[in-house]
Formats: sequence, structure tokens, C-alpha cells
Amino acid sequence: MDKFFSETQLILATPRGFCAGVERAVDIVNKAINVFGAPIYVKHEVVHNKYVIEDLEKKGVVFIEDVTAVPNDSIIIYSAHGVSIKVKNDAKMRNLKIFDATCPLVTKVHIEVHRYSKEGIDVVLIGHKGHPEIEGTMGQYDSPKGKIHLVENIKDISALEINNEQVAYVTQTTLSIDDTKSIINSLVVRFPNIMSPSKSDICYATQNRQDAVKSILNHCDYLLVIGSINSSNSRRLVELALKNNIPSKLIDNYDDINLNELKDKKSIGITAGASAPQILLDQVTAYLMNKGAVLKNIEQDTIKENIVFSMPKELRKL
Repeated sequence: MDKFFSETQLILATPRGFCAGVERAVDIVNKAINVFGAPIYVKHEVVHNKYVIEDLEKKGVVFIEDVTAVPNDSIIIYSAHGVSIKVKNDAKMRNLKIFDATCPLVTKVHIEVHRYSKEGIDVVLIGHKGHPEIEGTMGQYDSPKGKIHLVENIKDISALEINNEQVAYVTQTTLSIDDTKSIINSLVVRFPNIMSPSKSDICYATQNRQDAVKSILNHCDYLLVIGSINSSNSRRLVELALKNNIPSKLIDNYDDINLNELKDKKSIGITAGASAPQILLDQVTAYLMNKGAVLKNIEQDTIKENIVFSMPKELRKL
């Protein structure tokens, strides 16, 4: 078979793929299936990846949006994106056995919002409307003395109606530090005494994957990002490449690759969002190498990830 590529090189960004929070969430669901058998109910997609979701559905996992759709006395798992206080209360009322797969880094933001709520402090949440993490985080605020406000961009700041003397901000974990920086600066201008998190809310894995892409962009004339369209952190990687004038495409798997778009490319960067499993990366690289592309190792900034989040003790004991 004739090779499509003659001199094209593939450069893999490091780190890439599953983060500790995603790995923990998927492990929780698989463990529950192995121990209790199907069906297992999960509030929202446990992680935003088409391959992972379809694989779990084949095993008997049922993904739902409304916990009232779950039969009483069933097992429900909260997704890695977290859920609101109302969802938790609704689940308890149905006598459901609950396992929480919320990423600990999302839980950190929830705790911040809950604390501000108890103190009656208004909270500005920087994030994307409609994202399940945002719904869960906004759902942590329950105070008659204050309010939580969502802003997606700088323009939203001017429309904020906050009379509270005490204001704080938190952010969605899957955003870019570069993107949130200008919004945070504008918030500080409008609210000079605004309180900030003691440590950035941006997920370490989100930032690491963005930094890894930055370190290879100078060597690439195209970037393939493996991840699903509803994966916020994966979309940020595409945006990062485009901002640096490097063409980029988000793909679920090798079937989404348009070879005609790559025919004149000499160096193709490849990365995977934090919710994309290793098998997809292996399939993409194998597909391109079978077409004649070759792997090239380049010197990258060393970003080591050794964070591991443990499974809930209730499941560990089983």
C-alpha cells in the first residue's frame, strides 16, 4: 500500500490524556459495576469522553440527568464534575446508595463556595454557562444574605449587580489561566477588595496539558487534540493552538482525521485532553504511522504528574 505521508513527523505532547480525577471517576464506576452488577446509575456523563461513556454503557451503566428517574434503593454515582446540594438532597430522599466521583479539585471549589455562602459573601464564578461543573458549583451557594454570579467574559463584569461589601471569586477548574487572567484583573479593578482563592482553582492537569502544548507548538504546523466536543479542557487545547496561529482540530478518534488537511504538513503535534484514554492516542498514532508518518522526540519542558486520588473508602473495602 502506498504511503500517504513521505516526510511527516509526529510530535507527542507530554503530559497528555487521563488526569488523576478522571482516572479515579472511571475506576469508581468500574468498581461499582464489578461489585454490585448492572444497572449502575450515574448523574451526568461521569467524564466527557464518547469512547469512555459508550464503553461503560455496554457494561450496564445508565447515565441520567434527573435523580428522580433513578429507582429507589438503587446505586447512583456523582460524576467527576460534581453536583449541587439539591441533587444530593434529592438522592438521599430516594434512599439511594451513593458514591461520589467528584474530582477532589472540584470539591475544593465547592468548599470555597459553601464557606462564602455561610458567611453571606457574594461569589463571582468564572466559567461557561451550561457546563455541569458550573451547575454543581453554583448549586453549593445557599444563603439569603448573598448571591452567586456567573461571568463568562469581561463584558459580563459590567453587568454585575452586587451591593454586598464582601465579594469573592472562584473559577471553573477546566479553564485556562491565560483566559481567566484578564477576567480576574477586571474583577479586581471593579472590586478592589475582592477575595481570591488561596490557591488557583485551575486544575493542575488542565494547566499542564496547556503548557505541554505550548512547548511543542514551535515545532508543529498542525495540532490534533484527542477529546470529545463536550470536554472543556480539550477545547481549550484547540483554542490555544489557534491563538498561536497553528491549525488544530478536535477529534474523538482516528476516524475523524481528514488526511487532506494534513497532506502538506511536515510536523503534526498530537495531544489528548484530560478525559481521553490512552487507547485513543495509540490508535491515532498507529493510524498515522501506517500512512507513513514517523514519531519524533523533541526536548520538552519536564512536567511530571504523580498525583493520585484514592477511591472512596466504602468502595475500597468491598
